[in-house]
Amino acid sequence: MANELKDRQGKNAGGITRRGFLTSMGIGALAVGAAAELPAAAPEAEPAVAGADAMARLTLLVNGRQCMLLAEPRWTLLHVLREQIGLTGTKTGCERGECGACTVLIDNVPRYACLTLAMECEGSEIVTLEGLMEGENLGAVQQAFLEHDAFQCGYCTPGQIMAVEGLLRRNPAPTPDEIRRGVSGNLCRCGAYTHILQAAGHAVELKAGKGVKDGGKV
Repeated sequence: MANELKDRQGKNAGGITRRGFLTSMGIGALAVGAAAELPAAAPEAEPAVAGADAMARLTLLVNGRQCMLLAEPRWTLLHVLREQIGLTGTKTGCERGECGACTVLIDNVPRYACLTLAMECEGSEIVTLEGLMEGENLGAVQQAFLEHDAFQCGYCTPGQIMAVEGLLRRNPAPTPDEIRRGVSGNLCRCGAYTHILQAAGHAVELKAGKGVKDGGKV
């Protein structure tokens, strides 16, 4: 009786009894707990870009040989030469066009293979370090680098050789300043620049047939 009297007094005072208030609070707590146990809705997946990794047929002319393969449009010429065709003379360096270790010739022009998409090169003539040899004989620029010890660790050497080769195909008799400009895009961490420039000058003579040593063939 005493509780019922208090409930009636509370209802009259505020419009809700203490028992009703406690009951509603309990139901609310149960509802919150049940909602917390429900699994969260999975976020909607972003739509993939159609064809981003689609393989396409690609034919490249490399060192006078046709190479047919499937390639992704985003693959660089450096990746295709090394990983797909197996020509590892072209070196992976900075991969952002700063060191020149990946230099190859595209239509006789020195280009960074790391900044060139393989798809861009279809229909062009590509020459790598391997393509300068004649059978087992070194090419003139390769021979000159050997004779003048134009390397230390040797990692930048393929790119240096290709830069000099491209220069001499464009200008068979460059001046010392033109040689310096021709190799300015190729970095040598060992600092063998003096020997590199001497080798480039000697390569001019070898290509002109003015001297062959150590079994080299011009």
